[in-house]
Amino acid sequence: MGELTTLLGADGLLRCSWAGSAPEYIAYHDEEWGKPLRGDDALFERLCLEAFQSGLSWLTILRKRPAFRTAFADFSIERVAAFGEADVQRLLADAGIVRNRLKINAAIANAHAAAALDGGLSDLIWSYAPQEPAPAPKSGGDVPAITPESTALAKALKRAGFVFVGPTTCYAMMQACGLVDDHLADCHARRGKAA
Repeated sequence: MGELTTLLGADGLLRCSWAGSAPEYIAYHDEEWGKPLRGDDALFERLCLEAFQSGLSWLTILRKRPAFRTAFADFSIERVAAFGEADVQRLLADAGIVRNRLKINAAIANAHAAAALDGGLSDLIWSYAPQEPAPAPKSGGDVPAITPESTALAKALKRAGFVFVGPTTCYAMMQACGLVDDHLADCHARRGKAA
């Protein structure tokens, strides 16, 4: 995130400056990013989308998310785990999503791994939430790319058979799903702030 700070929006609200470049970013920042998310399929979707984003703009993923949801059966772990080679070919031909064979295969492999977990994906991921919240970051330079918790989560997921789940991807998912609150200190969306 570099030395990003907050940006005053046209609506008079201060936001993390990464959210100011497109309407999709503003909606995602205000309504989803950093809000606690639970549920196996919901977290499976975020884990998949973070992997598909690797090397691309998150805005690309946000714009393609409706097509991803259709193509991947609303990220139902059970349904994606049943995908076969015909589904892989269907996905590779779908211009509405990111057509990368490795990432498509990873999503299917991760569905198999998630389906095999004792206790479910949500419980596993949330077990790596930091015990104590970090101080509110004042700028993007205060926001880490990885943490001991994201490194440990990546290792646990890999042991369980997940792929495309490095510490950076895991930390991005932890931010997105509210395991950590990396909204900047003066951002209106920071938990506990009056909007």
